[in-house]
Parts: sequence; C-alpha cells; structure tokens
Amino acid sequence: MNPAFDKFKKIVTSPFTFKLFLLQKLPAAFFAGLRIQEFSPNTCVVKVRYNWFTKNPFKSMYFAVEAMAAEMCSGMLVFAHVYERSPKVSMLVVKMEVDFIKKATGIILFTCEDGQLIEEAVNESIATKEGKAIVCKSVGKNELGEIVAIFNFTWSIKAK
Repeated sequence: MNPAFDKFKKIVTSPFTFKLFLLQKLPAAFFAGLRIQEFSPNTCVVKVRYNWFTKNPFKSMYFAVEAMAAEMCSGMLVFAHVYERSPKVSMLVVKMEVDFIKKATGIILFTCEDGQLIEEAVNESIATKEGKAIVCKSVGKNELGEIVAIFNFTWSIKAK
C-alpha cells in the first residue's frame, strides 16, 4: 500500500479533518453537506442529502450539487493517488458528460470504482512524463438503489 494514500485516507475518513479539508479546498462541498461514505484505493462513495440548501424549484436536488458529489467521488480517488507524489502530478477535469435518469431526492450515494485505472494512469504519466486522459464513471443511486444519474468525468493527469 502507498503510505501517501494511507495518509490522505486518514484525512478524508476522519469527520473533523475532512470538514477542515473541505473548508480549505472545496468550501461549496462543505456547505452542500457532502460526506465520504466509503474510501479505498479503488472505490469512493460520496453521500449528499436533499435539503433546503441542495434543492431546486422542482422539488429535487439541484443538478450542480449532483455534479459536485459525482465529481468528488472520482476526484477524491485521483487526489489520493497523486497526493505527495514525486514528481508532483497535476489533475484537472477537462470534460463531463451526464445522463440524468430520475429525480434526485432523499439521500443520494455517488460511487466511483475506477481507482485502479487512476493509479495506473498516474504511474504511467510519471514514467513517461506525458499527460494522460482517463474517463471515470460516477453513478448516483437513491435510497431504493435506483440510479438517478450517471456522470463520466474525463480527468487530465500530468506529471510536472
């Protein structure tokens, strides 16, 4: 296991340090109430709840909040795999595609299971000194297990 990954995991799985991380790096996610439900080298699950702050006029979750939670679950995996790497590795979303399937209400869990793909891309970028683009899928499901949205984020990863 990568010690830097373990260090990052401790930050995002501790409620207190994760809130500090959000306030410092992603304040909008803090105010929207995003939380890490599960975190491993291959999988990240982000929880978001429909409430006054996350609602739209149509009595469902605002699409931007869904996008933020979906991006976070792939982004946390990318961040974890580039955390404290030498040489430093940059990460950036360069494209997003989405299918909204159903109204998002209640608790929505967004899951990304592309950690191995991300780790391979980071390692390849470091080895070749070239940028790498990868597509990560984030699937949002409601409390009944029904898919509400499927996001595909294209991440650009490049060793500096």
